[in-house]
Amino acid sequence: MKISISNLISALTIICFGMFSCDSPEDTVNSKIYPERPNIVWIVNEDMSPEHLGAYGGTGGDTPVLDQFAKESLRYTNAFSTAGVCAPSRAAIITGAYQTSIGAMHMRTTGMSASALEYYPPGFKAYSTVLPDGMRGFPEYLRMIGYYTTNNSKEDYQFEAPKTMWDESSKNAHWKNRPDPEQPFFSIFNLTISHESQVWAREDEPLLVDPDSVVVPPVYPDDSISRRTLARFITNVMRMDTQVGELLQELKDAGLYENTIIFYYSDHGDGMPYYKRELYDRGLKIPLMIKAPFLEAGSVTNELVSFVDFGPTVLSLAGIKIPPTMQGQAFLGDQKSAERDYVYAARDRMDSEYDRVRAVSDGRYKYIRNYMINKPNYQNIQYRLNNPLMVHLLELHEEGKLTPDQERWFDETKPKEELYDTQTDPWEFNNLADNPEYQAKLEEMREAHLKWVNYYGDLGSKNEVAMVREWWGGQATPPVTEPAIILYEDGLVALRSPTPSASIGYRKSSSDVWSVYTKPFEINKGDSLYVLAHRIGFEPSIEAVIVE
Repeated sequence: MKISISNLISALTIICFGMFSCDSPEDTVNSKIYPERPNIVWIVNEDMSPEHLGAYGGTGGDTPVLDQFAKESLRYTNAFSTAGVCAPSRAAIITGAYQTSIGAMHMRTTGMSASALEYYPPGFKAYSTVLPDGMRGFPEYLRMIGYYTTNNSKEDYQFEAPKTMWDESSKNAHWKNRPDPEQPFFSIFNLTISHESQVWAREDEPLLVDPDSVVVPPVYPDDSISRRTLARFITNVMRMDTQVGELLQELKDAGLYENTIIFYYSDHGDGMPYYKRELYDRGLKIPLMIKAPFLEAGSVTNELVSFVDFGPTVLSLAGIKIPPTMQGQAFLGDQKSAERDYVYAARDRMDSEYDRVRAVSDGRYKYIRNYMINKPNYQNIQYRLNNPLMVHLLELHEEGKLTPDQERWFDETKPKEELYDTQTDPWEFNNLADNPEYQAKLEEMREAHLKWVNYYGDLGSKNEVAMVREWWGGQATPPVTEPAIILYEDGLVALRSPTPSASIGYRKSSSDVWSVYTKPFEINKGDSLYVLAHRIGFEPSIEAVIVE
Protein backbone atom coordinates (compact mmCIF):
# COMPACT_ATOMS: atom_id res chain seq x y z
CA MET A 1 0.00 0.00 0.00
CA LYS A 2 1.61 3.26 -1.14
CA ILE A 3 0.91 6.34 0.94
CA SER A 4 1.94 9.88 0.07
CA ILE A 5 3.43 12.01 2.84
CA SER A 6 0.79 14.73 2.54
CA ASN A 7 -2.11 12.28 2.71
CA LEU A 8 -0.39 10.34 5.48
CA ILE A 9 0.07 13.28 7.83
CA SER A 10 -3.45 14.60 7.28
CA ALA A 11 -5.13 11.21 7.55
CA LEU A 12 -3.30 9.68 10.52
CA THR A 13 -5.15 9.37 13.78
CA ILE A 14 -2.62 10.10 16.48
CA ILE A 15 -3.30 7.54 19.18
CA CYS A 16 -0.27 8.23 21.35
CA PHE A 17 -0.13 10.97 23.97
CA GLY A 18 2.82 12.51 22.14
CA MET A 19 4.38 12.10 18.73
CA PHE A 20 6.95 9.55 19.88
CA SER A 21 5.74 8.52 23.35
CA CYS A 22 4.22 5.15 22.44
CA ASP A 23 5.61 2.09 24.21
CA SER A 24 7.88 -0.11 22.10
CA PRO A 25 9.21 -3.65 22.54
CA GLU A 26 12.49 -2.04 23.60
CA ASP A 27 10.91 -1.30 26.97
CA THR A 28 11.43 -4.98 27.88
CA VAL A 29 15.18 -4.78 27.24
CA ASN A 30 17.60 -4.15 30.07
CA SER A 31 18.75 -0.54 29.83
CA LYS A 32 22.23 -1.37 31.08
CA ILE A 33 24.87 -0.81 28.41
CA TYR A 34 27.26 -3.72 27.86
CA PRO A 35 30.43 -2.69 26.03
CA GLU A 36 30.96 -6.26 24.82
CA ARG A 37 28.23 -8.73 23.99
CA PRO A 38 29.23 -12.40 23.53
CA ASN A 39 28.92 -14.17 20.21
CA ILE A 40 26.68 -17.23 20.60
CA VAL A 41 26.42 -20.22 18.25
CA TRP A 42 24.02 -23.15 18.46
CA ILE A 43 24.88 -26.35 16.60
CA VAL A 44 21.82 -28.59 16.54
CA ASN A 45 21.52 -32.05 15.09
CA GLU A 46 18.21 -33.82 14.72
CA ASP A 47 16.79 -37.01 16.20
CA MET A 48 19.64 -38.31 18.35
CA SER A 49 19.93 -39.60 21.89
CA PRO A 50 23.15 -38.89 23.84
CA GLU A 51 24.55 -42.42 23.97
CA HIS A 52 25.68 -42.44 20.33
CA LEU A 53 28.49 -40.04 21.20
CA GLY A 54 31.66 -41.46 22.72
CA ALA A 55 31.47 -38.76 25.40
CA TYR A 56 28.15 -40.28 26.53
CA GLY A 57 29.15 -43.93 26.21
CA GLY A 58 28.97 -44.74 22.50
CA THR A 59 27.00 -47.36 20.56
CA GLY A 60 29.61 -48.48 18.04
CA GLY A 61 30.47 -45.43 15.95
CA ASP A 62 33.33 -42.94 16.20
CA THR A 63 32.54 -39.30 17.00
CA PRO A 64 35.99 -37.72 17.47
CA VAL A 65 34.92 -34.10 16.95
CA LEU A 66 32.22 -34.07 19.59
CA ASP A 67 34.27 -36.21 21.93
CA GLN A 68 37.02 -33.59 21.78
CA PHE A 69 34.44 -30.82 22.12
CA ALA A 70 33.25 -32.51 25.33
CA LYS A 71 36.77 -32.14 26.73
CA GLU A 72 36.54 -28.39 26.12
CA SER A 73 32.98 -27.95 27.37
CA LEU A 74 30.56 -28.31 30.24
CA ARG A 75 28.66 -31.54 29.52
CA TYR A 76 25.08 -31.92 30.78
CA THR A 77 23.75 -35.36 31.67
CA ASN A 78 20.15 -34.34 32.44
CA ALA A 79 19.03 -32.16 29.54
CA PHE A 80 15.57 -32.82 28.09
CA SER A 81 13.36 -31.76 25.21
CA THR A 82 9.72 -30.92 25.95
CA ALA A 83 8.43 -33.48 23.42
CA GLY A 84 9.72 -36.53 21.59
CA VAL A 85 9.43 -34.72 18.24
CA CYS A 86 10.82 -31.52 16.82
CA ALA A 87 8.06 -28.99 16.07
CA PRO A 88 6.45 -28.81 19.56
CA SER A 89 9.91 -28.78 21.14
CA ARG A 90 11.11 -26.07 18.76
CA ALA A 91 8.07 -23.99 19.70
CA ALA A 92 9.13 -24.28 23.34
CA ILE A 93 12.72 -23.33 22.49
CA ILE A 94 11.91 -20.24 20.44
CA THR A 95 9.32 -18.85 22.89
CA GLY A 96 10.72 -20.06 26.22
CA ALA A 97 7.22 -21.37 27.03
CA TYR A 98 5.75 -24.88 27.23
CA GLN A 99 4.05 -25.80 23.99
CA THR A 100 1.02 -27.07 25.90
CA SER A 101 0.46 -23.63 27.45
CA ILE A 102 0.46 -21.77 24.12
CA GLY A 103 -1.37 -24.26 21.89
CA ALA A 104 1.70 -25.46 19.96
CA MET A 105 1.64 -29.06 21.20
CA HIS A 106 0.35 -30.91 18.11
CA MET A 107 2.83 -32.38 15.61
CA ARG A 108 2.63 -30.44 13.37
CA THR A 109 0.48 -27.43 12.54
CA THR A 110 2.08 -25.97 9.41
CA GLY A 111 3.56 -27.28 6.19
CA MET A 112 1.43 -30.41 5.71
CA SER A 113 0.80 -31.59 2.16
CA ALA A 114 -2.71 -31.89 0.76
CA SER A 115 -2.33 -35.69 0.58
CA ALA A 116 -1.36 -35.86 4.26
CA LEU A 117 -4.37 -33.79 5.27
CA GLU A 118 -6.67 -36.48 3.89
CA TYR A 119 -6.01 -38.47 7.09
CA TYR A 120 -6.88 -35.57 9.41
CA PRO A 121 -10.23 -34.91 11.12
CA PRO A 122 -12.98 -33.18 9.12
CA GLY A 123 -12.60 -29.40 9.22
CA PHE A 124 -8.89 -29.53 10.05
CA LYS A 125 -6.74 -26.81 8.48
CA ALA A 126 -3.06 -26.06 8.78
CA TYR A 127 -2.49 -23.10 11.07
CA SER A 128 0.09 -20.96 12.79
CA THR A 129 -0.16 -20.97 16.57
CA VAL A 130 -1.47 -17.64 17.84
CA LEU A 131 0.94 -16.77 20.62
CA PRO A 132 -0.32 -15.18 23.86
CA ASP A 133 -0.23 -11.40 24.23
CA GLY A 134 3.27 -9.98 24.43
CA MET A 135 5.08 -13.18 23.46
CA ARG A 136 7.66 -13.18 20.71
CA GLY A 137 10.56 -15.36 19.59
CA PHE A 138 13.66 -14.68 21.67
CA PRO A 139 15.97 -13.85 18.70
CA GLU A 140 13.94 -10.68 18.21
CA TYR A 141 15.13 -9.41 21.60
CA LEU A 142 18.71 -10.01 20.49
CA ARG A 143 18.15 -8.02 17.31
CA MET A 144 16.75 -5.13 19.37
CA ILE A 145 20.12 -4.61 21.04
CA GLY A 146 22.21 -5.01 17.92
CA TYR A 147 22.82 -8.73 17.47
CA TYR A 148 23.06 -10.19 13.98
CA THR A 149 20.82 -13.27 14.12
CA THR A 150 20.93 -16.13 11.64
CA ASN A 151 19.18 -19.47 11.30
CA ASN A 152 20.47 -22.14 8.93
CA SER A 153 17.92 -23.17 8.15
CA LYS A 154 15.08 -25.18 9.76
CA GLU A 155 12.48 -23.27 11.77
CA ASP A 156 9.42 -25.53 12.30
CA TYR A 157 8.16 -23.45 15.24
CA GLN A 158 4.46 -24.25 14.67
CA PHE A 159 4.01 -20.75 13.27
CA GLU A 160 5.23 -18.54 10.48
CA ALA A 161 8.03 -16.46 11.93
CA PRO A 162 7.80 -12.69 11.39
CA LYS A 163 10.46 -11.05 9.27
CA THR A 164 11.69 -9.32 12.41
CA MET A 165 12.95 -12.52 14.05
CA TRP A 166 16.05 -13.10 11.94
CA ASP A 167 18.51 -11.10 9.91
CA GLU A 168 18.78 -14.28 7.84
CA SER A 169 16.91 -17.57 7.88
CA SER A 170 17.94 -19.69 4.91
CA LYS A 171 20.35 -22.40 3.80
CA ASN A 172 22.96 -19.70 3.27
CA ALA A 173 22.44 -17.91 6.60
CA HIS A 174 25.73 -17.45 8.43
CA TRP A 175 27.37 -15.20 10.97
CA LYS A 176 29.99 -14.44 8.32
CA ASN A 177 27.38 -12.42 6.41
CA ARG A 178 27.00 -9.71 9.04
CA PRO A 179 27.82 -6.29 7.56
CA ASP A 180 30.04 -5.23 10.44
CA PRO A 181 32.74 -7.72 11.56
CA GLU A 182 32.52 -6.24 15.07
CA GLN A 183 28.76 -6.85 15.33
CA PRO A 184 27.88 -9.57 17.88
CA PHE A 185 26.02 -12.53 16.43
CA PHE A 186 23.68 -15.33 17.42
CA SER A 187 23.68 -18.14 14.86
CA ILE A 188 21.91 -21.49 14.68
CA PHE A 189 23.10 -24.30 12.43
CA ASN A 190 20.69 -27.24 12.04
CA LEU A 191 22.21 -30.52 10.87
CA THR A 192 19.59 -32.79 9.32
CA ILE A 193 21.71 -35.81 8.40
CA SER A 194 20.74 -37.63 11.62
CA HIS A 195 16.99 -37.12 11.06
CA GLU A 196 14.90 -40.30 11.01
CA SER A 197 14.15 -39.84 7.29
CA GLN A 198 17.85 -40.24 6.48
CA VAL A 199 17.72 -43.85 7.66
CA TRP A 200 15.78 -44.77 4.53
CA ALA A 201 16.90 -41.90 2.29
CA ARG A 202 20.55 -43.01 2.65
CA GLU A 203 19.85 -46.72 2.83
CA ASP A 204 22.08 -47.52 -0.15
CA GLU A 205 25.05 -45.40 0.90
CA PRO A 206 28.19 -47.11 2.28
CA LEU A 207 28.23 -47.79 6.01
CA LEU A 208 31.00 -46.44 8.22
CA VAL A 209 30.40 -48.99 10.96
CA ASP A 210 30.15 -52.78 10.90
CA PRO A 211 26.57 -53.89 11.77
CA ASP A 212 28.06 -56.70 13.87
CA SER A 213 29.77 -54.16 16.14
CA VAL A 214 26.81 -51.90 17.03
CA VAL A 215 25.00 -51.98 20.36
CA VAL A 216 21.41 -53.24 19.96
CA PRO A 217 19.09 -51.82 22.62
CA PRO A 218 16.64 -54.21 24.32
CA VAL A 219 13.65 -52.54 22.65
CA TYR A 220 14.70 -54.27 19.40
CA PRO A 221 15.41 -57.90 18.50
CA ASP A 222 19.09 -58.60 18.00
CA ASP A 223 18.98 -59.67 14.36
CA SER A 224 20.39 -58.64 11.00
CA ILE A 225 17.65 -56.09 10.17
CA SER A 226 17.99 -54.32 13.50
CA ARG A 227 21.78 -54.26 13.21
CA ARG A 228 21.75 -53.04 9.61
CA THR A 229 19.27 -50.23 10.39
CA LEU A 230 21.16 -49.17 13.50
CA ALA A 231 24.44 -49.18 11.57
CA ARG A 232 22.82 -46.90 9.01
CA PHE A 233 21.71 -44.50 11.75
CA ILE A 234 25.09 -44.58 13.50
CA THR A 235 26.81 -43.91 10.18
CA ASN A 236 24.66 -40.82 9.77
CA VAL A 237 25.69 -39.71 13.28
CA MET A 238 29.35 -40.14 12.33
CA ARG A 239 28.86 -37.97 9.24
CA MET A 240 27.09 -35.40 11.42
CA ASP A 241 30.14 -35.35 13.69
CA THR A 242 32.27 -34.38 10.69
CA GLN A 243 29.86 -31.56 9.84
CA VAL A 244 30.15 -30.22 13.39
CA GLY A 245 33.90 -30.18 12.91
CA GLU A 246 33.55 -28.04 9.78
CA LEU A 247 31.44 -25.48 11.64
CA LEU A 248 33.88 -25.33 14.54
CA GLN A 249 36.78 -24.93 12.15
CA GLU A 250 35.14 -21.86 10.61
CA LEU A 251 35.11 -20.22 14.03
CA LYS A 252 38.73 -21.20 14.60
CA ASP A 253 39.82 -19.84 11.23
CA ALA A 254 38.13 -16.52 12.03
CA GLY A 255 39.84 -16.33 15.44
CA LEU A 256 36.45 -16.53 17.20
CA TYR A 257 36.44 -20.04 18.63
CA GLU A 258 37.92 -19.33 22.05
CA ASN A 259 35.60 -16.46 22.95
CA THR A 260 32.34 -17.63 21.34
CA ILE A 261 29.73 -19.34 23.53
CA ILE A 262 28.92 -22.58 21.68
CA PHE A 263 25.93 -24.81 22.43
CA TYR A 264 25.80 -28.28 20.90
CA TYR A 265 22.61 -30.30 21.35
CA SER A 266 20.05 -32.54 19.63
CA ASP A 267 16.44 -31.47 19.06
CA HIS A 268 15.12 -34.58 20.93
CA GLY A 269 15.96 -38.25 21.34
CA ASP A 270 16.55 -40.80 18.58
CA GLY A 271 14.46 -40.86 15.44
CA MET A 272 14.14 -44.64 15.61
CA PRO A 273 10.91 -46.56 16.34
CA TYR A 274 9.86 -46.71 20.00
CA TYR A 275 12.21 -43.77 20.65
CA LYS A 276 10.90 -40.81 18.66
CA ARG A 277 7.51 -39.41 19.73
CA GLU A 278 7.67 -41.26 23.06
CA LEU A 279 8.00 -39.66 26.52
CA TYR A 280 10.51 -42.19 27.76
CA ASP A 281 14.04 -40.88 28.27
CA ARG A 282 15.09 -42.36 24.95
CA GLY A 283 12.70 -39.92 23.25
CA LEU A 284 13.37 -36.90 25.47
CA LYS A 285 16.93 -36.93 26.79
CA ILE A 286 19.40 -35.01 24.66
CA PRO A 287 23.15 -34.46 24.56
CA LEU A 288 24.02 -30.91 25.60
CA MET A 289 27.52 -29.50 25.73
CA ILE A 290 28.35 -25.82 26.15
CA LYS A 291 31.77 -24.27 25.59
CA ALA A 292 32.36 -20.79 26.98
CA PRO A 293 35.37 -18.90 28.34
CA PHE A 294 33.84 -18.83 31.82
CA LEU A 295 33.02 -22.58 31.98
CA GLU A 296 35.44 -25.25 33.17
CA ALA A 297 36.64 -27.36 30.25
CA GLY A 298 35.86 -31.07 30.57
CA SER A 299 33.43 -30.60 33.46
CA VAL A 300 30.14 -32.48 33.89
CA THR A 301 26.90 -31.44 35.56
CA ASN A 302 23.77 -33.38 36.52
CA GLU A 303 21.68 -30.19 36.64
CA LEU A 304 18.18 -30.58 35.17
CA VAL A 305 17.73 -28.49 32.02
CA SER A 306 14.66 -28.16 29.78
CA PHE A 307 14.24 -26.73 26.29
CA VAL A 308 12.11 -23.91 27.74
CA ASP A 309 15.29 -22.76 29.51
CA PHE A 310 17.35 -22.23 26.36
CA GLY A 311 15.86 -18.90 25.30
CA PRO A 312 16.03 -17.34 28.79
CA THR A 313 19.62 -18.54 29.10
CA VAL A 314 20.67 -16.87 25.85
CA LEU A 315 19.03 -13.61 26.94
CA SER A 316 20.77 -13.90 30.30
CA LEU A 317 24.13 -14.38 28.57
CA ALA A 318 23.48 -11.41 26.29
CA GLY A 319 22.53 -9.11 29.16
CA ILE A 320 18.85 -8.83 28.26
CA LYS A 321 16.18 -8.86 30.94
CA ILE A 322 14.16 -12.08 30.62
CA PRO A 323 10.57 -11.11 29.70
CA PRO A 324 7.67 -12.30 31.89
CA THR A 325 6.16 -14.25 28.96
CA MET A 326 8.94 -16.81 29.27
CA GLN A 327 8.22 -19.79 31.51
CA GLY A 328 11.71 -21.26 31.45
CA GLN A 329 14.64 -20.17 33.59
CA ALA A 330 18.22 -19.25 32.83
CA PHE A 331 20.84 -21.85 33.75
CA LEU A 332 23.80 -19.60 32.84
CA GLY A 333 24.52 -15.88 32.91
CA ASP A 334 23.72 -13.04 35.30
CA GLN A 335 20.10 -14.15 35.64
CA LYS A 336 20.87 -17.79 36.43
CA SER A 337 18.13 -19.34 38.56
CA ALA A 338 18.25 -21.96 41.26
CA GLU A 339 18.40 -25.47 39.84
CA ARG A 340 15.17 -27.12 38.77
CA ASP A 341 13.42 -29.86 40.70
CA TYR A 342 11.57 -31.22 37.64
CA VAL A 343 11.38 -31.12 33.87
CA TYR A 344 8.14 -31.62 31.94
CA ALA A 345 7.17 -33.05 28.58
CA ALA A 346 4.07 -33.73 26.50
CA ARG A 347 2.79 -35.85 23.64
CA ASP A 348 -0.27 -34.86 21.65
CA ARG A 349 -1.37 -35.38 18.05
CA MET A 350 1.34 -37.02 15.96
CA ASP A 351 0.57 -36.37 12.30
CA SER A 352 -3.06 -37.54 11.98
CA GLU A 353 -3.06 -39.63 15.18
CA TYR A 354 -4.32 -38.13 18.45
CA ASP A 355 -3.09 -38.89 21.95
CA ARG A 356 -2.53 -36.91 25.12
CA VAL A 357 0.31 -37.93 27.44
CA ARG A 358 2.22 -35.86 30.00
CA ALA A 359 5.50 -36.60 31.76
CA VAL A 360 7.52 -35.29 34.70
CA SER A 361 11.09 -36.23 35.58
CA ASP A 362 13.27 -35.34 38.56
CA GLY A 363 16.31 -36.72 36.76
CA ARG A 364 15.88 -40.18 38.19
CA TYR A 365 12.17 -40.94 38.52
CA LYS A 366 9.84 -40.50 35.56
CA TYR A 367 6.09 -40.05 35.97
CA ILE A 368 3.82 -40.48 32.95
CA ARG A 369 0.13 -39.60 32.92
CA ASN A 370 -1.91 -41.13 30.10
CA TYR A 371 -5.10 -39.20 29.39
CA MET A 372 -6.27 -41.53 26.59
CA ILE A 373 -5.80 -44.93 28.17
CA ASN A 374 -7.72 -46.77 25.46
CA LYS A 375 -5.01 -45.99 22.94
CA PRO A 376 -1.81 -48.04 22.64
CA ASN A 377 1.58 -46.35 22.70
CA TYR A 378 2.05 -47.46 19.11
CA GLN A 379 0.25 -45.40 16.51
CA ASN A 380 0.00 -46.26 12.84
CA ILE A 381 1.92 -43.22 11.61
CA GLN A 382 2.36 -43.54 7.86
CA TYR A 383 5.62 -41.59 7.72
CA ARG A 384 7.33 -43.96 10.14
CA LEU A 385 6.49 -46.98 7.97
CA ASN A 386 9.32 -45.91 5.65
CA ASN A 387 11.77 -47.17 8.25
CA PRO A 388 12.63 -50.84 7.50
CA LEU A 389 13.00 -51.52 11.22
CA MET A 390 9.43 -50.32 11.86
CA VAL A 391 8.10 -52.70 9.23
CA HIS A 392 10.20 -55.49 10.73
CA LEU A 393 8.85 -54.86 14.24
CA LEU A 394 5.29 -54.97 12.98
CA GLU A 395 5.94 -58.29 11.25
CA LEU A 396 7.46 -59.79 14.40
CA HIS A 397 4.53 -58.46 16.42
CA GLU A 398 2.06 -60.19 14.11
CA GLU A 399 4.07 -63.39 14.37
CA GLY A 400 4.28 -63.21 18.17
CA LYS A 401 8.08 -63.17 18.12
CA LEU A 402 8.79 -60.08 20.20
CA THR A 403 9.89 -60.29 23.84
CA PRO A 404 7.40 -59.08 26.47
CA ASP A 405 9.34 -55.82 26.88
CA GLN A 406 9.29 -55.22 23.12
CA GLU A 407 5.67 -56.33 22.76
CA ARG A 408 4.32 -53.93 25.41
CA TRP A 409 4.50 -51.11 22.81
CA PHE A 410 1.62 -52.81 21.00
CA ASP A 411 -0.64 -53.37 24.02
CA GLU A 412 -4.20 -52.36 23.14
CA THR A 413 -4.49 -50.08 26.17
CA LYS A 414 -2.13 -48.38 28.60
CA PRO A 415 -2.26 -47.60 32.30
CA LYS A 416 -3.47 -44.25 33.62
CA GLU A 417 -0.16 -43.70 35.40
CA GLU A 418 3.38 -44.94 34.93
CA LEU A 419 6.38 -44.51 37.22
CA TYR A 420 9.92 -45.58 36.43
CA ASP A 421 13.27 -45.52 38.18
CA THR A 422 15.46 -44.58 35.22
CA GLN A 423 18.61 -45.23 37.21
CA THR A 424 17.93 -48.93 37.76
CA ASP A 425 15.58 -49.31 34.77
CA PRO A 426 16.93 -47.02 32.02
CA TRP A 427 14.63 -48.48 29.33
CA GLU A 428 11.56 -47.82 31.50
CA PHE A 429 10.15 -51.32 31.28
CA ASN A 430 9.16 -51.83 34.94
CA ASN A 431 6.14 -49.68 35.86
CA LEU A 432 6.29 -48.97 39.60
CA ALA A 433 2.97 -47.11 39.82
CA ASP A 434 1.25 -50.03 41.58
CA ASN A 435 4.22 -50.93 43.77
CA PRO A 436 3.41 -50.03 47.42
CA GLU A 437 7.05 -49.18 48.09
CA TYR A 438 6.90 -46.28 45.64
CA GLN A 439 3.57 -44.71 46.57
CA ALA A 440 5.18 -41.66 48.18
CA LYS A 441 7.23 -41.00 45.04
CA LEU A 442 4.17 -41.57 42.86
CA GLU A 443 2.18 -39.02 44.85
CA GLU A 444 5.03 -36.52 44.72
CA MET A 445 5.37 -36.78 40.94
CA ARG A 446 1.60 -36.76 40.40
CA GLU A 447 1.37 -33.55 42.42
CA ALA A 448 4.24 -32.01 40.42
CA HIS A 449 2.38 -32.81 37.21
CA LEU A 450 -0.90 -31.31 38.44
CA LYS A 451 0.81 -28.16 39.71
CA TRP A 452 2.45 -27.71 36.31
CA VAL A 453 -0.87 -28.11 34.49
CA ASN A 454 -2.71 -25.76 36.86
CA TYR A 455 -0.02 -23.08 36.81
CA TYR A 456 0.68 -22.91 33.09
CA GLY A 457 -2.52 -24.36 31.65
CA ASP A 458 -2.79 -27.21 29.18
CA LEU A 459 -4.50 -26.54 25.86
CA GLY A 460 -4.13 -30.22 24.98
CA SER A 461 -7.43 -30.69 26.80
CA LYS A 462 -9.20 -28.66 24.09
CA ASN A 463 -10.50 -29.86 20.75
CA GLU A 464 -7.85 -28.71 18.29
CA VAL A 465 -10.20 -27.42 15.60
CA ALA A 466 -12.27 -25.54 18.19
CA MET A 467 -9.13 -24.03 19.72
CA VAL A 468 -8.01 -22.64 16.37
CA ARG A 469 -11.48 -21.27 15.57
CA GLU A 470 -11.43 -19.49 18.93
CA TRP A 471 -8.08 -17.91 18.04
CA TRP A 472 -9.57 -16.81 14.73
CA GLY A 473 -12.64 -15.24 16.30
CA GLY A 474 -14.93 -17.93 14.95
CA GLN A 475 -13.85 -17.34 11.38
CA ALA A 476 -12.57 -19.92 8.90
CA THR A 477 -9.32 -18.06 8.27
CA PRO A 478 -6.80 -16.35 10.56
CA PRO A 479 -7.14 -12.63 11.30
CA VAL A 480 -4.94 -10.20 9.42
CA THR A 481 -2.55 -7.95 11.32
CA GLU A 482 -3.56 -4.33 10.87
CA PRO A 483 -1.09 -2.13 8.99
CA ALA A 484 1.27 -0.17 11.19
CA ILE A 485 0.51 3.49 11.81
CA ILE A 486 3.33 5.58 10.41
CA LEU A 487 4.03 8.88 12.15
CA TYR A 488 6.32 11.12 10.13
CA GLU A 489 7.73 14.57 10.77
CA ASP A 490 10.86 16.39 9.58
CA GLY A 491 12.64 13.24 8.44
CA LEU A 492 11.87 11.33 11.67
CA VAL A 493 9.62 8.26 11.63
CA ALA A 494 7.75 6.54 14.46
CA LEU A 495 5.69 3.37 14.04
CA ARG A 496 2.89 1.77 15.99
CA SER A 497 0.67 -1.24 15.39
CA PRO A 498 -3.04 -1.14 16.22
CA THR A 499 -2.88 -4.96 16.56
CA PRO A 500 -1.76 -5.85 20.10
CA SER A 501 1.44 -7.91 20.34
CA ALA A 502 2.39 -7.37 16.71
CA SER A 503 6.04 -6.97 15.80
CA ILE A 504 6.82 -4.12 13.43
CA GLY A 505 9.51 -4.43 10.82
CA TYR A 506 10.84 -1.81 8.46
CA ARG A 507 13.44 -1.56 5.76
CA LYS A 508 14.72 1.18 3.58
CA SER A 509 15.16 0.85 -0.17
CA SER A 510 18.89 0.69 0.45
CA SER A 511 18.55 -2.60 2.39
CA ASP A 512 17.00 -6.03 1.89
CA VAL A 513 16.96 -6.76 5.65
CA TRP A 514 13.91 -6.04 7.80
CA SER A 515 14.88 -4.26 11.00
CA VAL A 516 12.93 -4.56 14.26
CA TYR A 517 11.26 -1.31 15.17
CA THR A 518 12.09 -0.19 18.71
CA LYS A 519 12.23 3.62 18.59
CA PRO A 520 11.93 6.55 16.16
CA PHE A 521 14.53 6.69 13.40
CA GLU A 522 15.60 9.00 10.60
CA ILE A 523 14.87 8.57 6.92
CA ASN A 524 17.05 10.21 4.33
CA LYS A 525 15.75 12.26 1.45
CA GLY A 526 15.13 10.12 -1.61
CA ASP A 527 14.89 6.88 0.39
CA SER A 528 11.79 4.69 0.33
CA LEU A 529 10.55 3.11 3.55
CA TYR A 530 8.72 -0.22 3.71
CA VAL A 531 6.77 -1.14 6.86
CA LEU A 532 5.25 -4.49 7.85
CA ALA A 533 3.41 -5.55 11.01
CA HIS A 534 2.92 -9.18 12.04
CA ARG A 535 1.35 -10.74 15.08
CA ILE A 536 2.44 -14.35 15.27
CA GLY A 537 -0.47 -16.59 14.31
CA PHE A 538 -2.18 -13.85 12.30
CA GLU A 539 -1.53 -13.08 8.65
CA PRO A 540 1.04 -10.30 8.26
CA SER A 541 -0.23 -6.87 7.35
CA ILE A 542 -0.07 -5.41 3.90
CA GLU A 543 3.18 -3.65 3.23
CA ALA A 544 3.06 0.12 3.64
CA VAL A 545 5.40 2.32 1.63
CA ILE A 546 6.35 5.95 2.00
CA VAL A 547 8.76 7.88 -0.18
CA GLU A 548 10.76 10.81 1.14
